[in-house]
Amino acid sequence: MKEDDIKIVGFCCNWCCYGGADNAGTGRMAYPPNIRIIRVMCSGRINAEMIFKAFHEGADGVFVGGCHIGDC
Repeated sequence: MKEDDIKIVGFCCNWCCYGGADNAGTGRMAYPPNIRIIRVMCSGRINAEMIFKAFHEGADGVFVGGCHIGDC
């Protein structure tokens, strides 16, 4: 499997991690097209079913980005 064939799904907290992804787009910085960012209101709302569904629908990897401990 080539690196370009790997599909990654990222669940990003609206208040922390998603801002970085949004700023990258605003700054015309490109990230690989095989990465899909899904904005969630809080990373604490991500449950195992959502992660399993991403894998079931073809994701090779999943990451969850959220706030620093104590900053939620």
